[in-house]
Amino acid sequence: MPIRELRTIDDVPAAEWNALQGAQCPFLRHEFLAALEHSGCVGRDTGWQPAHLAIHEDGRLRAAAPVYRKTHSWGEFVFDFGWAQAYARHGLSYYPKLLCAVPFSPINNRHLLVAADAQEALSGELIDALAQRCADQGLSSAHATFIDATERAAFQARGWLIRSDVQFHWHNAGYRDFEHYLADFRADKRKQMRRERRRIAEEGLRIQTLRGTQLTDELLGFVYQTHARTFHAHGHEPYLNLAFFREITRTLGDALLVKLALQGETPVAVAVFVVGPDALYGRYWGAIGDFHSLHFELCYHQGIEFCIQNGLARFEPGTQGEHKIARGFAPAHTWSAHYIADGRFREAIAQFVQQEGASVDAYAHSAGEHVPFHRT
Repeated sequence: MPIRELRTIDDVPAAEWNALQGAQCPFLRHEFLAALEHSGCVGRDTGWQPAHLAIHEDGRLRAAAPVYRKTHSWGEFVFDFGWAQAYARHGLSYYPKLLCAVPFSPINNRHLLVAADAQEALSGELIDALAQRCADQGLSSAHATFIDATERAAFQARGWLIRSDVQFHWHNAGYRDFEHYLADFRADKRKQMRRERRRIAEEGLRIQTLRGTQLTDELLGFVYQTHARTFHAHGHEPYLNLAFFREITRTLGDALLVKLALQGETPVAVAVFVVGPDALYGRYWGAIGDFHSLHFELCYHQGIEFCIQNGLARFEPGTQGEHKIARGFAPAHTWSAHYIADGRFREAIAQFVQQEGASVDAYAHSAGEHVPFHRT
């Protein structure tokens, strides 16, 4: 079956895209990807040019993948800047490259989307198409980030390099409530968690929970401003704009979750989450003041409590952050796949990935020794 390259996600109907396996994850939904395009957060001028892949049979969409032609490596969370520098030292261009991923979203999910009644072999056809486009278009490489275990095996079987990293995830062991969860903690860590939560009340703060359909334009403006403030504090421009937030509020609805901290009736901080079928994803945070323990409460404790109350199995709060361990998040491997067209660079990068992988494994093991739960 021929594989079509889409210049915009709007080239396929939302219902057909969303019917594919894997698109139940809110970040892989047509609405999320479309909002990125409609708002200008991705596009030729941003270095994220849509080049999505789609396979049709008898006029029906049978498989697809979100793909971008990249002219830089920002916003990916799997870092290959050193590889680009190695190409430059040899007078070669690393960019543009192809990336199969959700922009600015280090979430773990299948990215090769296939119809439920179609052959999984179509995933292999999408992988082969990524490599073939490197040859046809003279590109240095193709990459797929934050792939799931099944995809990892499929990419590896086709000779792609597999790279690992570590995030910190929370897992629901069937807790009845937050206190039931804390019962698993060692006494000193349990005391620390309770103290952090008490400080919120001592600061005169209260937490309000809002779903996307409850967000007014005024509150949405506050969400964006505080999100942007966090980026500016670290010397960066935010990847997302207010138009994006406005669109996903309409199109994702209650999949968007906001935890709002108020002092009196005045909003002072916000944490933004996305709710999936079985997982909660922590995304953006910002505050207009300095409040002790508020970041931990909004971004972690509130997310854990929401998962317990709603029976969600997993909480992915994002990248980095060893401070998450003390709050019950455990190290979890993440995976990416890399096709390097030039054999000389492929050999060198393969050696690097192998050495890096050993270090990642050692780090994950070491981090796992510090989880705050009782030892059995």
